[in-house]
Order: sequence, then C-alpha cells, then structure tokens
Amino acid sequence: MIVPEVRVWRAARPHVVRVARSVEPHVARITQAVRPRSVKLTTSQLTAVAATVGLALAAGSVAAAGPWDASGQRRAERDWAASRNSEGGTDHGVASGTSGKAPHAAPSAATVLAGLGGATGSSDTVPAPKALANVLEPLLKDPALGAKRTAAVVDVATGKVLYGMDAGVAQTPASTTKIATAVAALSAPGADHRITTRAVLEPDTNEVVLVGAGDPTLTARKDAKGWASLRTLADGTASALKARGMSQVTLSYDTSLYAGSAVHPIGANPNLAPVSALMVDEARTDDSDSGPVTRSEDPAGDAARTFAELLKAKGIKTTSPGPSKATGRSQALASVASPPVSALVERMLTNSDNDIAEALARQVALATGGQASFQGGASAIGTRLKKLGLPLTGVKFADGSGLDRADKLTAGLLTGLLAMAGDPSRPELRPVLTGLPIAGFTGTLSDRYTADASATGVVRAKTGTLTGVNTLAGTVVDADGRLLAFAFLTSDEARPPEPKAAQAALDRTATALAACGCR
Repeated sequence: MIVPEVRVWRAARPHVVRVARSVEPHVARITQAVRPRSVKLTTSQLTAVAATVGLALAAGSVAAAGPWDASGQRRAERDWAASRNSEGGTDHGVASGTSGKAPHAAPSAATVLAGLGGATGSSDTVPAPKALANVLEPLLKDPALGAKRTAAVVDVATGKVLYGMDAGVAQTPASTTKIATAVAALSAPGADHRITTRAVLEPDTNEVVLVGAGDPTLTARKDAKGWASLRTLADGTASALKARGMSQVTLSYDTSLYAGSAVHPIGANPNLAPVSALMVDEARTDDSDSGPVTRSEDPAGDAARTFAELLKAKGIKTTSPGPSKATGRSQALASVASPPVSALVERMLTNSDNDIAEALARQVALATGGQASFQGGASAIGTRLKKLGLPLTGVKFADGSGLDRADKLTAGLLTGLLAMAGDPSRPELRPVLTGLPIAGFTGTLSDRYTADASATGVVRAKTGTLTGVNTLAGTVVDADGRLLAFAFLTSDEARPPEPKAAQAALDRTATALAACGCR
C-alpha cells in the first residue's frame, strides 16, 4: 500500500513546523559562539546554516513525500516553504510600534535548497587555485593524517576543478563509497522507486508466502515512522485470508531475489546484518535504528516468525515458517512499499547505514539486469557511473557500503559525484546533498566540529573510517558564498593514525575551506 503524497504531507506538516521553529535557538547559539572568534560566518554562510539545518531536521517528516520538482525540491517542502512566506523577513514578523527590545532587522532566508542548487556568488567570487592551495596544503600535511593523502575541490556551479592533490590516485575510501552508491541508485532504479514487500497465496493450496524484495527499512515496530510496516502487511494479509474463509495457513518465505553469500566478504560484523531480501529493522537485536549492534544470524527466518505472530494476533494460525519460492501463479494478498529511494539514500548517508547501502547496490544490479549479490551490486555501480560519464580510472568497487578495503576511489571521482548531484539539470540526484550529515547537527557529524563553531551548520559531509583510513567528502559554502565540493582521503595502514586526531585534522581542513575567501 502506497500512502498518497497529500496525506503524508498533511500528517507531517505540524511536525515540520515545530522542527523549523526549534532551529532558531540553535542558529542563534551558533552565531553568538562565533562572534568572538577570528573566523566569522558571513551573511551567506549564516543563511546556509539556517537553510541546511532546517532542511535536515525536517527531512524525517517529509522523507516519504516525493516526488521532486524541477528545482530539486520535494513538492511537500516547496509547499511548506510557501506557507511560511508571511512570517519572518526583515522585521521578523514583529508588528510595527514594538519596543526597542525587539530584535534587529535581518534579511529573509533564501529558498531552502538555493545554496545547494548552485553558487550564490558571482563569477568573480570563484576561489583562486593558488590561494586555495596555500590554505589547504599545510593542513593536509598534518602528521595526524598518516602517510598518504589525496584531495580535490570543485566549484559546483561551474564544475571547475579548483584544487587537486593526487586527485586521480585511488585509495581506500571507507564509507565515502556510499556517495557513489547513492548516485547509482538515484540514477537506476531511480529516485521515486519503492521496494515492495508482498504476501501472496499459492493457488489451490493454503500456503502463504512472504516475499522479500530487499527493503532493509521494513519495520515491525508499533510506530513505523513512515517506513514500510510489517504490522500493516500482516493486517492486510489477515483481512484478505478471512475474506476467503481461511483461518489457518502454511507460512513460507521467499528470499530468492538475492544471490550469493549473505555474509559480507569481511565476515560477520556488528555494522552490517547478513544481507537478505527479507529482514525487519535491519535484523537488529535491540531497539536501535543506526550504529553497530549485534545482528540476527537469520534475518529472513526471524522476519517470517514475527509475521506469524502478527497474523496469530489477527486470528490466523500458521505453521512454523520455512523457506520457499513464490510461483508465477501466486495470488496477491497484501503489500507494503518502502519510502522512495530518495529517502533511503538520505537515511543511508546521514547515518552511514551499511544495510541500506548494500540493499541499494543490489537494487542497482536488479534495475540494470545484474545479479543481486555483493559482486553484482559492486559491478552495477561502476557500470552505472561509467554511463554517467564520471572519471573511473583506477577505481574499483567491491561492495556498496565501503566496508571492504578492496574498494578504491579517487578524490576526483567523489567531487565529480557531488558536483553532478548539485547540477540543477539533475534534480533526481539532489538527495546526495540533502542526505549529507551536517556539521555539529546530524548523523555522523553530530558530535564533530564541537571545538570550533565556525563550521557548524556550514560543512555537510560524508565521513569514512576504517583502521588506518580516514576520509571526508562533501560540500561547504565558502566566505564568498560559493558552493564547493571537496574530498579528502587519507590513509596509513602500516602505522594507523589515531582516529580522533585524524578526524579532527580533516575537520580543520574543511573548516578552513568554509572560511576561505580565496579570490
């Protein structure tokens, strides 16, 4: 069952309004923190803080709302922004004649995604490569980063490469691989594609088959929070069975959509469940929805057993479920669909979600005629990016998540991916930018950039961390209002650097890029 956009938006609207209002004190706090510092936010950057933070906090409320308009905004977000036009502005919505204690006038915020669709400055504000190099190179030489480092900076509006340090040399990217997975998935199967989990009845039998299609966000929790609900599927299935006069069935489950090993080549890992076409809540053994945790060794079997319990609560008795395969003659009973791929991409990037990454890699494979396996997904990503004209010399994909050290990406490819996602003619790729964690606020950057508030809310970036590997790739709005894409990849597997120190060095580099008025 797909919930119509209008109903989703109506349900989300009150929450989005509350979230947007809650942003104001955070932005005020950041501004106060920045004032005494030597590096100060410009008006352009302050606008970017308000816009990007508001967008990120509201994303959870409108994640299922799609589709996208030509500017790269979801229609629901655009409608909400339009509804707020009468508030704020130069007088903050304060009536005339108020006391002198009222806040000073401030310019209205720009359109929510304006800073992500292109640079806000004129052509003469593009940073000068030499000036940029003078700022970045001393920071990239920090011993805390280890022996090897590559980097690239691109002006998103023009696509011009402004800085490169071995930008075409491939090295282990860790989780910044997910940027490539995101672009491939948004390209094929596409931003509006949804993953449908079904329950079917085999004709002339009493066998019900739960058919997995690869949605790792399928949830059995009472509050589905906009994700596909196993409870809803069970309710629909029970109703359909009762309408047929059936109250007892044989229950099976079908995971045949996926091929190959379910276990990642690196072995069992708390950062990733066994990859199955059928699972609920990412096979987590607690109530978490992100981060490492012990996972079920049998995601599909556990999902089917949970489904059996839900059917029992609705008056349908089942056998103990076992594996099977739905036939072409099966009859539909009920189905539930995931939010669109655009929302899955945003959740994957914000939380660095490996389960979603591997699921999306397989969706790319399925959409392009490949095999839904680790190798099939990796190959499909590379093939899709090649079709998009991206630079792949020396690049190798081994998975969709970046957990495999055999992945090899270049700083040039990562900035190319980010610049393509910012191209106004490619609004379907915009979730790559809107899903990036925001410094000091969301996802894997929520606890970073705490030492220097000057980059808080301005840097948006995907993190990557493996032993001896530390990477950061994303966007900043610089001091002149230019939107820049950057990628910093560092490694030293012989003498692994201390992770916190390396991450802090990368953060300082991104902060300097944001503060740079390098004309």
